[in-house]
Amino acid sequence: MLSNQIIQKSLDELKAITKIELEVYDLEGTKIAGTSSEIDVEPHIVRIFAESVAETQELDNKWFMKVQDEGRDLYVLVACGEQQHAYHVAKIEVNQLEALILAYKEKYDRNNFFQNLILDNLLLVDIYNRAKKLHLEVEAKRIVYLIETKSESETIAKEMLRSLFSQQNGDFVTSVDERNIVLIKSLRREDTEEEIGQTAKTIVDMLNAEAMLSVKVAYGTVVGELKDVSKSYKEAKMALDVGKIFYIEKSVIGYEKLGIGRLIYQLPVNLCRMFMSEIFGENLPDKLDEETQITIHKFFENSLNVSETARQLYIHRNTLVYRIEKLEKETGLDIRNFDDALTFKIALMVVSYLQYLDSRD
Repeated sequence: MLSNQIIQKSLDELKAITKIELEVYDLEGTKIAGTSSEIDVEPHIVRIFAESVAETQELDNKWFMKVQDEGRDLYVLVACGEQQHAYHVAKIEVNQLEALILAYKEKYDRNNFFQNLILDNLLLVDIYNRAKKLHLEVEAKRIVYLIETKSESETIAKEMLRSLFSQQNGDFVTSVDERNIVLIKSLRREDTEEEIGQTAKTIVDMLNAEAMLSVKVAYGTVVGELKDVSKSYKEAKMALDVGKIFYIEKSVIGYEKLGIGRLIYQLPVNLCRMFMSEIFGENLPDKLDEETQITIHKFFENSLNVSETARQLYIHRNTLVYRIEKLEKETGLDIRNFDDALTFKIALMVVSYLQYLDSRD
């Protein structure tokens, strides 16, 4: 239903042009909006007209007309003024209000449609039927971005995103909970992977600069049909979860950039624990002291380069070698060796995954 403010604005604009006084009542005879306090109609008169089969009627030198939606009566419009002029103005206002009702319904229905679409709550036939009714292209390139905010910032972030990504361009902004905003972005044929990633960075920068909001943005893969939007949404959701486990420092993460983190995220917990036990026994990597952990991470960042790692840690090369050899005695893995380094890197990621699951439980 339209708000009273929208109806009042519509009446005021038409009266300013036509000089005809207009009133809108609900079906019970309660006045909703009007341009004059002098032409109030008795509630019972409105009710009598509302219950009649007539759609238009002249009573007491006033024109009464019904505002409908798909044949269902919603409001009664009353116009007061020179008869023929008032009649034509009333017809214009009825058409205007019915167009506003249709636009409001379409906006609401689109939100409802996209929410059910990304959550896989629609049958294939329903997707195509509703898409036709809502004037949505079935075959078009789209991608889903998932923006995580704090619950109290969700409304602000959503409005800013709607100002940046409009429905006129085929984009749509909605949400499925209090923290995550969903942007379904329409793409051009020539849009590249780099441009898709840049859009995510633009969202982060805009919300940070203009609203001082710290957000994380994840996105799925490009889909070519409307029915596959839910697939892109699920990928974005996984990217957001995986990013919070393995790529904490990143504010933007794409599904196709998850690498081995995506594989570990999909492994059964028991298999992860078995792997850790077989490789390390009791000496799990999560029990390493902070100095050793910093050394390992920096060594991996520098592609197993001993000299560069020592330089960045401001320690002697021999000191670094000593730390690595000490780690080898504790774990049986020499991270200067590629295979052992790979095993250790995976182990650290598995530890992060298990810690995430424990914290969530």
